[in-house]
Amino acid sequence: THIYLYSTSAIRFDTIQRRFPTAHIEKANGTTLLTLEGRLDTTTAPELEKEINAEGDALKSLVLDFKGVDYISSAGLRVLLTAQKKMNAQGYMELRGVSEAVMDVFEMTGFADILVIR
Repeated sequence: THIYLYSTSAIRFDTIQRRFPTAHIEKANGTTLLTLEGRLDTTTAPELEKEINAEGDALKSLVLDFKGVDYISSAGLRVLLTAQKKMNAQGYMELRGVSEAVMDVFEMTGFADILVIR
């Protein structure tokens, strides 16, 4: 089976079909909401980074819904740090629905102090 990342144009990501089964993008009222499920690791982090960067300077408010993310690696942390730096310069970013396991990683690495987590 193939897994799709849904945005304004459906893009196929065969390489992430088992590990990052769904990512859904919604845009409304100047906010981009990315709802993620699965693992954010060396395989899937570049795909998330592409989606965030695709918005360019027009991105002013970014919300990442993490309630379906059960694992994050250093590659995922790097993407979040880069995104946070970008959004500090041009807008606002927050994470929602972070699981206990992922929150433990954020706390151990100091990311809980850098990221806005609701």
